[in-house]
Amino acid sequence: MKRLTAPAVQQVRPPTRCLRSEEVGPCVHPDAREASADARMTPGSKAGSDATEAGPDARVMGSDAREASTDAGTKVPDANSPPWCAEHLSLGPAAAFEGPDAELYTHFLRHHTCYDAIPTSSKLLVFDTTLQMKKAFLALVANGVRAAPLWDSERQCFVGMLTITDFINILHRYYRSPLVQIYELEEHKIETWREVYLQGSLKPLVSISPNNSLFDAVYSLIKNKIHRLPVIEPGSGNVLHILTHKRILKFLHLFGAALPKPQFLQRTIQELGVGTFRDVAMVLDTAPIYTALEIFVDRRVSALPVINEAGEVVGLYSRFDVIHLAAQKTYNKLNMSVREALQRRTVCLEGVLACHPHETMGAIINRIAREQVHRLVLVDEKNCPRGIISLSDILQALVLTPAGIDALNS
Repeated sequence: MKRLTAPAVQQVRPPTRCLRSEEVGPCVHPDAREASADARMTPGSKAGSDATEAGPDARVMGSDAREASTDAGTKVPDANSPPWCAEHLSLGPAAAFEGPDAELYTHFLRHHTCYDAIPTSSKLLVFDTTLQMKKAFLALVANGVRAAPLWDSERQCFVGMLTITDFINILHRYYRSPLVQIYELEEHKIETWREVYLQGSLKPLVSISPNNSLFDAVYSLIKNKIHRLPVIEPGSGNVLHILTHKRILKFLHLFGAALPKPQFLQRTIQELGVGTFRDVAMVLDTAPIYTALEIFVDRRVSALPVINEAGEVVGLYSRFDVIHLAAQKTYNKLNMSVREALQRRTVCLEGVLACHPHETMGAIINRIAREQVHRLVLVDEKNCPRGIISLSDILQALVLTPAGIDALNS
């Protein structure tokens, strides 16, 4: 196979060592071909796979249309709100993340590289930019992945990522009515969409070297407000893996289990203020899907708590739910209610997991890791949503805040 030239990508810092190409296997062909199935985690080398990890999408093919990672959106009514809402949870006390044991996870990730978190075997799709959009999205659904690097055959380098965000933006931009076919989705190639949507605003693909630390990866994900970070081997230019918040938290949860527990893990969410508690986006279960798409695009959020007329949480509609409109060929029926869309799910997706302000940080992390979800909905005693705790919030608190870095709000 032809050796790829190293792409012009934005990395966190220069690599400290170079892996041989035989260590990482052959390069991935630009066709949408998949690698083998997931394998078991082994500490110190390549960790177990989570190729079908859920989660919010990464940069929209290198553009500035990136979603925020803190699940913020439409304001929650504050009438009769309990005292832990709004200002009381907007910022955690800095002193809670200080102390001799506060930086345990920070040091742990500084001493482990991205290569350590790469699975021995995983599924990776790479799309050529000449592929039709519809075929690309169907391939994502069929293989259970949420993003794929884009290869430009003319430039001989990776130029961006195709994500579910692109599918949402296409539907939001071109949908007219259930009777009008979305020609742009049916006929356009990926390169055509990039030219039309980005309109000269292309930015370098954010990536990282396998030699960089996992601390660097956490910072890059949160700082750039992306959810997919390609790990690119600097010598060959091969994409080895797509790192996510979920992948890193899983690695930390498994291999950091033997570490002493920082004292702040025993503090409550109410005390630490970890999460988003203002302007939380949500959608009525009777609202059409198109309304949910509008919120995804306008507020750049990853998931919406679905509430009934009484304001109680009855479901969770995420970006990944939208891609299944392609699989079911129902993307022309955006007048369907969110409730009906959730009922028509063909696979078991992430459900609603709630938490309460009196629960400890440690309990929250264990629940997220055990259930393999990307967020918890903070609810009050009436089961009404009052906030969202995302993986970005968790990693910011565990890794960056003890180091004195606030990448979420910078």
